[in-house]
Amino acid sequence: MFNLEKLRNSITALITPFNEDYTIDQDKYREFIRFQIENECQLLTMGTTGESATLSHEEHHIAMDIAIDEAKKSGKNPFVLAGTGSNSTKEAISLCQYAEKAGADGCLVVVPYYNKPAQHSLIDHFSAVADSVSLPIILYNVPSRTGRNLEPETVSKLAYSKDNIVGIKCASGNIDQITKVIKTTPEDFIVLSGDDGMTYHIMALGGKGVISVASNIIPAQLVEFTNFMLNGEWDKARNKQLELFDLFKVLFIETNPGPVKYAADLMGLMDSRMRLPLTPPLKENQKKIKQVLKDLNII
Repeated sequence: MFNLEKLRNSITALITPFNEDYTIDQDKYREFIRFQIENECQLLTMGTTGESATLSHEEHHIAMDIAIDEAKKSGKNPFVLAGTGSNSTKEAISLCQYAEKAGADGCLVVVPYYNKPAQHSLIDHFSAVADSVSLPIILYNVPSRTGRNLEPETVSKLAYSKDNIVGIKCASGNIDQITKVIKTTPEDFIVLSGDDGMTYHIMALGGKGVISVASNIIPAQLVEFTNFMLNGEWDKARNKQLELFDLFKVLFIETNPGPVKYAADLMGLMDSRMRLPLTPPLKENQKKIKQVLKDLNII
């Protein structure tokens, strides 16, 4: 039904560059997306790492349009996943419908935050979103941010009841729960890690890749890492996991995307500006991030 072959490997949760007045730096965003495409990553625009919660819907549209345009122009045809979730079902539907009209390849829809809906309410929410578009939908479970866990039983019901709910980004940190999701969903249901540090474990269980923070700064290495696992080269993948472990951890030393944006700044990829209430890391944490980048010869 859907061509989802590219919805695997390393999908970069794109950081968003800002001008001095904190508007989106559209030229820098295009440049950064080209950098990701050149390194064979798939794209997620307006995910959590893109500071989506601090951007207006109009700005979401701008970011989607840029990502889709750059993907089309590249000749490499990367998968463009659009972050279209909201704490309001009506708003999530609106964003999904815009993504579909703009030419996105799929939508990433987060569990509605703040409202703390019951599991049966989540079924109604995601069903309404899925019914509003023909695009494939990837569920996004990140209970540390939303205040509500998407239970495996709920994921299974959605996977079997809606043809266009095709996968999930797992960022619960609970490997038992993720195992149960893999066990109780259809064989072709796409499970993606939502945490770089758990990618090895999730792919060993049958996951297809990662929606990655680290690939913002080391895209080629993340593609290599996930390709090792997709190709069954588990010893090489294990060595890569151990090599990158400190980086995966330090990029969450403070709230994402502060650390990765600071790392990108050190590398000359973009300025580390963030919109309040998000701010760059504290000085002592900047030192730790810088040291890890030096240890890995990234800077």
